[in-house]
Amino acid sequence: MTEGTNTQWVAATRKIIFRAVALILGMGMVLAANAQAEQEATPIPPSWKTPQNPNGTEAFYGVHQSGIATPPQHHVYFAVFDLTTTKREDVIALLKAWTKAAERMSRGETAQPLEGGLQLAVPPVRKPVVNGAEEDDSYVDPSTRVADTGETTGMSSARLTVTFGFGADFFMKDGKDRYGLAAKRPAELVDMPVFPGDQIAAEHSGGALSIQACAEDPQVAFHAVRQLARIATGVAKLRWVQTGYRPSSGERHLLGFSDGIGNPNVDDQLEMNRSIWVGENGPDWMRGGTYMIVRRIRFALEHWDEMPQSYQEAALGRDKHPGQQIPKTQVDTSISDENEKTHFHLVLPKSTFMLRRSYSYNNGVDFTVERWPPWRQGLEYNVGMLFICYQNNPSTAFIDMYGKMSRYDIKLNQFWTHEAGGIFAYPHGTKEGEYVGQQLFESR
Repeated sequence: MTEGTNTQWVAATRKIIFRAVALILGMGMVLAANAQAEQEATPIPPSWKTPQNPNGTEAFYGVHQSGIATPPQHHVYFAVFDLTTTKREDVIALLKAWTKAAERMSRGETAQPLEGGLQLAVPPVRKPVVNGAEEDDSYVDPSTRVADTGETTGMSSARLTVTFGFGADFFMKDGKDRYGLAAKRPAELVDMPVFPGDQIAAEHSGGALSIQACAEDPQVAFHAVRQLARIATGVAKLRWVQTGYRPSSGERHLLGFSDGIGNPNVDDQLEMNRSIWVGENGPDWMRGGTYMIVRRIRFALEHWDEMPQSYQEAALGRDKHPGQQIPKTQVDTSISDENEKTHFHLVLPKSTFMLRRSYSYNNGVDFTVERWPPWRQGLEYNVGMLFICYQNNPSTAFIDMYGKMSRYDIKLNQFWTHEAGGIFAYPHGTKEGEYVGQQLFESR
């Protein structure tokens, strides 16, 4: 091979190698781009759906109160309280004591240090002995009682969250502005309308304060409310309570369908600010807070279980057992109006403007007179859903949505009854050294 020929061969070989390298690099870039695009196209599961450590701990302090956007625990103990005191300073003392106790319990500690005995938010006063009168034998020194009832000793905090809310009675009750807060009641904290079909007793609605205690262990959730109720002695008393639970996996309620479809993504701050958290247009003590609506909805399971599967699916607008071929014997031939809106279509799109965090409940059985044919009487399951949702404007979210449901959710309304409920303002979170609702009392 001559020198000239050798030079040409080397140059040609280099050109081939450079082209091959460029092709390989180009293919790599394309593959990387495709992989990135595929990764971006695959939605990351929100933290709400991510499995949690059942023995973990949820932080009490933060911008928002815990127990709202927190991944749902499997048990709840929800309680509403009446305030029995007429003194503003007593309410402040109660909120301070509740904040300290809730923070301790969220870390797995006792509600109060054990050494000092029970410390009430407002200690009782012993009546003085006057002119030889008998000593006040009704006085009991609370410090002689245990500081914590002890049913969670040796247990983890089980992801306990304790969330506090203020009801309408907190601001004014029976026309009286007991604590000088009436002018600070937010416009969004409206009185709940009475919807068609409601059977809510007065004693199971209203209230001044609400506590939502959630945990992975039902005893931990109950323990939290039990301690807070003890601390409140002489200042507040229980009005109504309800326990609840969620299935170990999924979000199916007792009608056999999934709940929570259409919830906003709790990890999307723009979406949460748009629909859930109160913004700059709200009072300062509510910015970063939200409004909770709770409804205890009883299900007529005996009646529901007699309905064909096709009816149930037509009522909800979803498959009960996805992929199942329904036998002809289970097809409901009475469904004739194809244009009749299902429950699913009635709740959308308003359901995307509130964060639902509901639980099933089971209160055993009781004597019941049915509201619909065949009007049976006898022992029936007292079960259903403790419906809980959060939004920054109840009037344009739940109230608007349920106003339509209560009138037009024809296929479902005969199978449930709203028996208890309320609406509460849940203020923003607290920092260490603060108490829940502090800004409400200190702002002008």
